[in-house]
Amino acid sequence: MKTIQITGGTRLRGRVKISGAKNATLAILSAALLANDKIILENVPDISDVRVMIDIIREMGGEISWLDEECLSIKPPSKISNLPSYREVKKLRASNLLLGPLLAKFGIAQIALPGGCNIGIRPMDLHFKGLAGLGAELVIERGCVKGQAKSLRGARIYLDFPSVGATENIMMAASLAKGSTVIENVAKEPEIVDLANFLNSLGAKVRGAGTDVIKIEGVDSLDQGGRYAVIPDRIEAGTFMVAAAATRGDVLLEGVISQHIEPLIAKLREANVEVTEEGDTLRVKVNQELRPIDIKTMPYPGFPTDMQSQMMALLTIVPGTSVLVENIFENRFQIVDELKRMGANIKVEGRMAVIEGVSSLHGTQVKASDLRAGAALIIAALIAEGVTEINNAFYIARGYQKIEQKLSSLGANIRVS
Repeated sequence: MKTIQITGGTRLRGRVKISGAKNATLAILSAALLANDKIILENVPDISDVRVMIDIIREMGGEISWLDEECLSIKPPSKISNLPSYREVKKLRASNLLLGPLLAKFGIAQIALPGGCNIGIRPMDLHFKGLAGLGAELVIERGCVKGQAKSLRGARIYLDFPSVGATENIMMAASLAKGSTVIENVAKEPEIVDLANFLNSLGAKVRGAGTDVIKIEGVDSLDQGGRYAVIPDRIEAGTFMVAAAATRGDVLLEGVISQHIEPLIAKLREANVEVTEEGDTLRVKVNQELRPIDIKTMPYPGFPTDMQSQMMALLTIVPGTSVLVENIFENRFQIVDELKRMGANIKVEGRMAVIEGVSSLHGTQVKASDLRAGAALIIAALIAEGVTEINNAFYIARGYQKIEQKLSSLGANIRVS
């Protein structure tokens, strides 16, 4: 998928099923390397990032096959036939999550510095600090992270920042380390909890996921295998919620854990969007004038940085002045110039964007700079007058399963090429 063309002006109406979480799936696929038995993984999103991770694991000797469009059969390798190639790793930021499992189970790792969306600096120092604390030796040589570990041992590790990736890497490695590990100031995202639950389903002993401190009692091996279902994607759910609000639509989202998106629900309600919850469904509709709001992105349970761009697209047509402050990634405002091309009135000062709502946006040619910016441009295109052509749509395919089909089912006029 290279280009998405959308004719705006249609209110989204109907039902949409939310797919499994991209970020949880990538971490769980990495953790599957630690297992010694076959795993059936359910609710897997069929997106390009997941397919790249599957290719990387196959390259190392793992056997993975699709049982249906949302279910994988995984047989982890008993030994590594090849270390991951630069060609595949450069496509995927989450490839750095292979470090912990490779060092813990096989005692060796070599990962090309990972790629992914250019949304800002995402250093590896906290990964290195945590894994070194467990006894691994890590260096960077010629664009590769190289590591070895004769035997990992439990340790007490404090993270200077609650990094999701570092928390996951240390948690996976510590599962097979000798003794007890305590990780403080950890990330608390739902994907962290999902990874801990998956590890425990294999026989690991992980406690405290979702709190500030995670405690892990290392085990000799993870032999249980079995079935596990990935949590729903809270960012996909949020994207459809914002799209429904922006188009003044009425959309029912199925397969949602509302607790995971409470900050977004709160902000949408503050903006005068009606959000009702019932079981695992959410209904989003707009019957009155929207209000401007202020948002600050923060680590979970704060407002997610991955929803900031989508909210910016919505706020461009909300009367009054809204303010967005980005506290996580410094390059999240790359979308501003593209929204301005569509008629938005936005001023950026450092990490703050001030948005003056306009009466309407107009369709034109725009370019996605990353996954979430691409999703935001889809939202902007849905509310714009005329036709919008979004280039670099391959970014969007990295994180949204069949988004064009889902939007079409809600009444959007959308074509892909």
